[in-house]
Amino acid sequence: MKFSEKVYKITKKIPRGRVSTYGEIAHALNTKAYRAVGSALNKNPYAPIVPCHRVVNSDGKIGGFADGTNKKIKMLEKEGIKVKNNRIVNFDKKFFRLNLIFNYII
Repeated sequence: MKFSEKVYKITKKIPRGRVSTYGEIAHALNTKAYRAVGSALNKNPYAPIVPCHRVVNSDGKIGGFADGTNKKIKMLEKEGIKVKNNRIVNFDKKFFRLNLIFNYII
């Protein structure tokens, strides 16, 4: 399976109302290539089925989005995730850890 397809498969597991990070996805894939994760998500052909808008920077900042950060923020807010100053409010409570489910999906 191609790297990008693995990224999409993992990203699809992030539940509505939660976020994860590029680094967390990379960690779940047993790599440090978080930039490659971002690049794959930027080309996500399965959106919104693969919810790349739920992936943010490791410090809770919104990060990039192919359709622009304002659209990403609106999509997150529609799911009940509060954003202030381009950062997830209560990031620790909204963070979804992916590495615990890795063995079940790849």
